[in-house]
Amino acid sequence: MTETASHGPLTGLRVLEIGHFVAAPFCTRVLGDLGADIIKIEPPAGDPVRQWGAQIDGNSLWWSIHGRNKRSVTVNLKAPGASDLVLALAARCDAVVENFRPGQLERLGLGDAIMRSARPDLVIAHISGYGQDGPYRDRAAFGVIGEAIGGLRYLTDHEPGTTDLPPVRVGVSIGDSLAGLYAAFGIVSAVWQRDRAAGDGKGRTMDVALSEAVLSMTEGMLPEYAALGKVRQPTGSRIPTAAPSSAYPCSDGKWILIAANSEPLFARLSRLIGRPELPQEQRFANNRMRVANVVELDELIGSWTRSLPVDQIERKLNDADIPSTRVYSAAECAADPQFRHRGMVREVDDRLFGKVLHLGIVPHVPDDPGKIRWAGPAVGEHTDEVLSDILGMQPAEIAAMRREGVI
Repeated sequence: MTETASHGPLTGLRVLEIGHFVAAPFCTRVLGDLGADIIKIEPPAGDPVRQWGAQIDGNSLWWSIHGRNKRSVTVNLKAPGASDLVLALAARCDAVVENFRPGQLERLGLGDAIMRSARPDLVIAHISGYGQDGPYRDRAAFGVIGEAIGGLRYLTDHEPGTTDLPPVRVGVSIGDSLAGLYAAFGIVSAVWQRDRAAGDGKGRTMDVALSEAVLSMTEGMLPEYAALGKVRQPTGSRIPTAAPSSAYPCSDGKWILIAANSEPLFARLSRLIGRPELPQEQRFANNRMRVANVVELDELIGSWTRSLPVDQIERKLNDADIPSTRVYSAAECAADPQFRHRGMVREVDDRLFGKVLHLGIVPHVPDDPGKIRWAGPAVGEHTDEVLSDILGMQPAEIAAMRREGVI
């Protein structure tokens, strides 16, 4: 890296991303936010995600976040000599992350053994739909497929019998993002094991499957099925193991989330809605009974919330110290004082859009916080810089590679 200042706890870590769409790029965004130097290999036409989402003058606002803190280097991976260039970069990186179909990089001359011939202790993270082996290895998959086969799309649906609409999507590319987070955790773990005091100096391979990343989040779903034959069912807005904990309609068309599922909280909520006797009734005497009678309980709470606008309900619930919040839209997230105070919603300079709102950095590390050094770069914006600074190539060499269609 040419910079020496700290940009977070991963400053000094260099990661080569050979990724596209969401999963691998999400992994490197997390690492880059915490200070890692991310070298993103893109085809000359750019990552397809540059065309996703809302755009201004043909430029994706999504890319402003998706590509931030990354140095974009264009490489035509199918061109003669391209694999040698990528190998030279891999030799100067701590880790490589990719999310092509299993075997595709090997066919391009960039298999694990070849990359480790360039750097034996290289950490390599593969992200794919189903993993690098097994009967589904070669199946096509995106995040939504992982969400379905991993059980999440079943659980996020409405309650059985309430609608014949298709199972509800979470609303973001959660399967891709989960896989990216697992890959980031795996990379940091492998580098720590390799480099720590008396470390073994070995490279390691991470094999992250979208389907497995999703399935790993399903709590007690599998043991309940194995031991009891119980198939966990979607519960809509409710939590199947605690009550009351749901979204309730307000008089102004907004929704309020109320989670008053402990005994003291339920007692306070009962007083607040004008029904202080509810905790003494057998049907609501404890959490187990409240779960069993949740439909009736939610009707009682909903009759109160329907009588008031969300501002008043939220104020009353906060005054009573009951966990609650209105259901936020993008506008409410953007204006929230807590998010603003902690920098989770912040203004960032973007060369295309001027000031634009970005998501902040998670985790927050007070002693060495991460930093948004720049928004998503132009396609190939850093090609010459990276080839010059990292590989020591001269302008004439770079120009020749450009003429040959390698970069």
